[in-house]
Amino acid sequence: MILRERASPNHDARNGPVTFLVLHYTGMRTAGEALDRLCDPVAEVSSHYVVEEDGTVWRLVDEARRAWHAGVSFWRGETALNARSIGIEIVNPGHEHGYVPFPQPQMRAVTKLCRGILARHPIAASNVVAHSDIAPDRKEDPGELFDWRGLAAEGIGIWPAEGADEPVAAADVAAVLAAIGYRPDLPRAVLLRAFQRHWCQQAVNGEADLATRTRLAAVLAAVRTGS
Repeated sequence: MILRERASPNHDARNGPVTFLVLHYTGMRTAGEALDRLCDPVAEVSSHYVVEEDGTVWRLVDEARRAWHAGVSFWRGETALNARSIGIEIVNPGHEHGYVPFPQPQMRAVTKLCRGILARHPIAASNVVAHSDIAPDRKEDPGELFDWRGLAAEGIGIWPAEGADEPVAAADVAAVLAAIGYRPDLPRAVLLRAFQRHWCQQAVNGEADLATRTRLAAVLAAVRTGS
């Protein structure tokens, strides 16, 4: 992993320990465009790190400082997650500019970077989240092509075993989404699409079908056991 420095002016003081790791895609056509925006004081956005397609990692904000990447956000009862999180932007054009799979050199660098962050901060597996998990009414990233399963195999986040759980009853879907961590006052379909982008990636349709309800049960069990 090649680590380079480029200081963003867009940060301020934290008010608590780091307990979340938030993964994004840049959603811009090139890494250069993304870096320029994240370092532009007028834009008022930033992240701690940017990971290019070839695995090059840029550090923009020191982990001790609050970067401005999450915006209005919620997870497991916590709000305003910038104050308690590390943000990683992963270079990808995103849904707006021709979403593509994340190449292996990039994912290897993301894995190594995340391992280092988790070694430095007390972040639970269930607090390794997508931008779309914490802001499901606004964001889609890093999206359904992101390899959450591969990260979990390396001890980063949650990816439960397949087919071991009874599906959640349709009437209980909203309660289970809230128990996993999602903001409970948003429409169920919005939350289901976010859930599917992370854990049931074959169909991002916002429907509580059998596969999604089975996956909901598995993820809830994993969250409860701390895996």
